[in-house]
Amino acid sequence: MDFQTVVQRRKMVRSFSGEAVPPEVLEQILGNAQRAPSAGFSQGWAFVVLVGPSETGLFWETISDPEWRADPYRPGLLRAPVVIVPLTDEAAYRARYGEADKAAYGLAESEWPVPYWLVDTSFAAMLILLSAVDAGLGALFTGLNHHDDELMLALGVPPEYRPIGAVVMGWPDGEDKPSPSLARGHRPAESVIHRGRW
Repeated sequence: MDFQTVVQRRKMVRSFSGEAVPPEVLEQILGNAQRAPSAGFSQGWAFVVLVGPSETGLFWETISDPEWRADPYRPGLLRAPVVIVPLTDEAAYRARYGEADKAAYGLAESEWPVPYWLVDTSFAAMLILLSAVDAGLGALFTGLNHHDDELMLALGVPPEYRPIGAVVMGWPDGEDKPSPSLARGHRPAESVIHRGRW
């Protein structure tokens, strides 16, 4: 699939068939995630990859309650055979920018213009989403609004790593209902693209 097709087909999919993702496809997607850019080549990310009902079931049971899972719109989402939790390690960036070749940048505790650890891990998550589309899969990025500490504990994640969300992935089942938010439409280019100056 060419890149423009991948970008145009990328959407958040919320209903999956449950069919397994071939290991080689998953490995290619994870390999692509590791190709994301990172400030100072810090690569301060990690990914917890959950495959199959026992592993993904732990994820859903930890981050949600039975009432949420019982919602009639959830079964297709809960059938997703893969959940990837992208994690970021802020300390890896602080350590990297303390090294001799980066110390001259003077990025002290209060001087980071943006939290690069979040930006870079978000780049990696986007590569996962795009790679899923390229493989013919569907994917959804979701925030972890509840119980993220419990999830990190259940998954054995070291305390220096924090999740930015989760990517739910699998084969679309064709039952996906479009998000009502899509009725808002895309903002017109002239309202977001400013050429030469604002």
